[in-house]
Amino acid sequence: MSMTAERKAELIKEYAQKSGDTGSPEVQIAIISERIKYLTGHFQTHKKDNHSRRGLLKLVSQRRGLLDYLKSKDEARYQAIIKRLEIRR
Repeated sequence: MSMTAERKAELIKEYAQKSGDTGSPEVQIAIISERIKYLTGHFQTHKKDNHSRRGLLKLVSQRRGLLDYLKSKDEARYQAIIKRLEIRR
């Protein structure tokens, strides 16, 4: 399993805009980024796992879409999340 429920709750609490916020782009991007980090480490030992590699590419694309949405809506929030998660852009 890539992420425990406790880790997901920590990410939600850390990146939420207000109490009970699980759907904001920042929270979604943080959760997807955590899954991407896990899969990247997974491929260090399982180089031929092409089924999971497809999932990784799908996650990267989904995160890219959320980042593009956030950039079009609020440039300051976009810059903040990029810096906070240390995502190259």
